[in-house]
Amino acid sequence: MTRAAHLSPVPPGPIPGPVRLGVVMLCHENLPLAARMARIWQQGGATVAIHVDASVPEADMAEMRRALEGCDGILFAPRRRCEWGHFSLVAATQDAAELLLASASDTTHVLTASGACLPLRPVHELAAYLARHPGRDFIESVNALDVGWAVGGLDMERFTLRFPFSFRRQRQLFDRYVKLQRRLKIKRKVPQGITPHLGSQWWCLTARTLAAILTDPRRAEFDRFFHRVWIPDESYFQTLARRHTLGIESRSLTLSKFDAQGKPYVFYDDHRDMLMQSGCFVARKIWPRAEGLYAAFPAQSRTEEPDSYLIDQLIDSAVARRNLGRPGLYMQSRFPRKDAENGKTAAPYTVLYGLAEAYPGLPDWLPGKVDADVHGHLFAEHEVEFSAGRRIGPGGLAGSPAVRDLDPQGFLTSLIRVTKRPQMFQFSPRDRQSLNWFMATDPNMRLLVITGAWAVPLLHSGMPFDDVRRAAAIFQRRELAFLEILDSVWVKADVHRWNLAQVGTDPKAPLAALLGADLPKDHPQVADLSGMRPFLDRLRNAGLRPRKLGDFRHPQRTARAPLLKDAS
Repeated sequence: MTRAAHLSPVPPGPIPGPVRLGVVMLCHENLPLAARMARIWQQGGATVAIHVDASVPEADMAEMRRALEGCDGILFAPRRRCEWGHFSLVAATQDAAELLLASASDTTHVLTASGACLPLRPVHELAAYLARHPGRDFIESVNALDVGWAVGGLDMERFTLRFPFSFRRQRQLFDRYVKLQRRLKIKRKVPQGITPHLGSQWWCLTARTLAAILTDPRRAEFDRFFHRVWIPDESYFQTLARRHTLGIESRSLTLSKFDAQGKPYVFYDDHRDMLMQSGCFVARKIWPRAEGLYAAFPAQSRTEEPDSYLIDQLIDSAVARRNLGRPGLYMQSRFPRKDAENGKTAAPYTVLYGLAEAYPGLPDWLPGKVDADVHGHLFAEHEVEFSAGRRIGPGGLAGSPAVRDLDPQGFLTSLIRVTKRPQMFQFSPRDRQSLNWFMATDPNMRLLVITGAWAVPLLHSGMPFDDVRRAAAIFQRRELAFLEILDSVWVKADVHRWNLAQVGTDPKAPLAALLGADLPKDHPQVADLSGMRPFLDRLRNAGLRPRKLGDFRHPQRTARAPLLKDAS
């Protein structure tokens, strides 16, 4: 004969009179702290039935008994070895609940808690709240067909499949057996008369409903079924309460939040004000050394109705940040996966391709005209040209090309993320080209391109022509490769293009596009291009066909040419 047979008969309706609270406390670690919490419940007038996992050393158990010696209303249930995801947790709750109801027959409500649960409000406030809701069972209970928050992809399947293997200790066997059952289309039958529901294992049931569950004539049948359900402590009472309740409030009085991996959030001392404002009765899970919280709670509340909206918003934001990340911030969990980042960069930035060559005075003139940090060639072969000639960049970025080239993408994304002002820098075929695809596919980049501007420094270099020709071949080859990227369907950047001949005909157009306003009278002048035509003819006669520079032979035709792309 089970202990449930000795329970009082289930009354026909709500229990009249004052509320007498009972607490079922499940403990598996840190017993001194659990004893401290049990004393808070007991001193508040609740009867506490404690179940301690059988895996806890007997010496620790004896120490807990000594710590609670002399406390009336504290009971110790028979010990079981419990494992997460298995029926043993339900059985431990049943044992403690049966002991509680049999020993304290005047109990009207039973609350489940763990040794890491902290009462945020005095026990008498919880009792008064329950008295204002007579006959109501506070248990999160959502139809398994309707939930969308179950972690692991097992909603209804946790009831229709079998789970003989431990999810934590035998993960490969667990996954393979689930796949095998799916392939063979094996399904268990749900007992007639119940509809599977899911919810938090931290509930507060009326003694009437709990006793009805424990004395149900079909309990043995239901227990056999739930022995093979995955994580039955989130479904056993949640399902059977629907069978016996007089009225369910489908919510928990315990503040318990979980992350995207199904792990509970831990509250620390710096969450004190937030927990105080929530008005919740119990919080789980509290860091064992959060002495600020343990000293502050339980505390009188200024509100009658618990409201966890602020905490819900904060945790939802944290979940979204963990899943999506912050724009331009590459977390270890997402960095190895291409295009898994939440935005390539953190903020808009501008790249000036060829403008410094086409307008020699631009680098010195521009910083005072735009609200941005204007850098030189950040990706130059042999130096990093930070603004104002600094050797160390924003956020302590090293000005060493060797360090930069270890992770060029990280260098750029860090520069944009750590600065509050917009970033602007020069770029040309003379620079490292490893980020061409990254920048072209970044919606945050605004790119102003003057094709063929690489020829201006060569025109005025005074170097031997053979050296000029070799350099021109290298620069043109790099530029054509970059332009091929800019012409692809994958480009997300905001690209504006001119060729060098068009700039010579209308020198204000790129500057107006850059500044987006009327140009000051002191704007920089375009470079001297008077010798460009014979220079290009000489390159052509030397076997190099100049491309993308525009038509220097017919300036009027160049002026009428479209400005976005140059097909020459």
